[in-house]
Amino acid sequence: MTGRALRLSRLRRVVPEGRGGAPAEARGGRARRRGAQPKVVALGGGMGLSASLAALRRITGDLTAVVTVADDGGSSGRLRDELGVLPPGDLRKALAALCGDDDWGQTWARVIQHRFQSKGDLHEHAVGNLLIVALWEQLGDHVQALDLVGRLLGAHGRVLPMSAVPLELQALVKGHDPERPDEVGTVRGQATVALTPGEVQSVHLVPPDPPAVPEAVAAVLDADWVVLGPGSWFSSVIPHLLVPELLDALVETKARRVLSLNLTPQPGETEGFSPQRHLEVLGRHAPKLALDVVLADRAAVPDSASLTEAAKRFGAAVELAPVARTDGSPRHDPELLAAAYDRIFRMHGRIGPWR
Repeated sequence: MTGRALRLSRLRRVVPEGRGGAPAEARGGRARRRGAQPKVVALGGGMGLSASLAALRRITGDLTAVVTVADDGGSSGRLRDELGVLPPGDLRKALAALCGDDDWGQTWARVIQHRFQSKGDLHEHAVGNLLIVALWEQLGDHVQALDLVGRLLGAHGRVLPMSAVPLELQALVKGHDPERPDEVGTVRGQATVALTPGEVQSVHLVPPDPPAVPEAVAAVLDADWVVLGPGSWFSSVIPHLLVPELLDALVETKARRVLSLNLTPQPGETEGFSPQRHLEVLGRHAPKLALDVVLADRAAVPDSASLTEAAKRFGAAVELAPVARTDGSPRHDPELLAAAYDRIFRMHGRIGPWR
């Protein structure tokens, strides 16, 4: 047995407690107790993951977010450079998305998202970033600190980093320099990759074999459903597939897997990408990954036959549903996205005892 396989075998036995302190039941074919909710794990980062979490918290109380930790821009980048910590920004956004719709939840969501405006060192720092980093330093434990922030906010779910070490995203990009459009070079840093004017060929992480957070691996192995995307494809979605233990868990889990596509290509990073091309680049980075459902907004798919063919290569069915806001902005509507996820969970999985 290889070192990675041995570590995954050990992590498979790390079954976290369910909500309310009751032991969580391992998947393994065993039926859940009647009345239980589906266990859902959502992977991503930034506003894409926030959109998914805002929808999923409406349909399940057993929700875990696994968040990328390669951000190197803004407040997160400054804290990372100065203190050597994980970038807290995407973790903060996930916690805010899990806040409830009551006064307590919405007040705390606004507080942790608040950015200072000044002419000094605090300018543009987010309150939630400072709170998370302070608890990391006080407790010396990433997971314990994030759980504590979640309890303070009354978050409807748990937030975990995908790795316990800060990661650098690097990309092979064609035409990053507009004056040399045919040249392929390495672009470093998530913020730079996200805004490149060139064509991203592939991405990788530094260090190349980062350790996964054990609780994140255990959550994926114990889930009923895993949701990947939407979000910045190369800088928020694919990085999860570049953490070896996390990818192994995604391949081996008995959970059903949903890939949620973006509403529009992202300027720079995926400019000109069709929905099916998003699937193609995902497959190049994780050829062993299987999917069960690919979810896309009906209006964002001009060629449903090509998307269906691309999804078949992953073993997946395509679900087209209206999930965009009706104001014309390229953002997901949480209620419509929640309805789409709920329908997928009922129609594409075993009809669970939570129904």
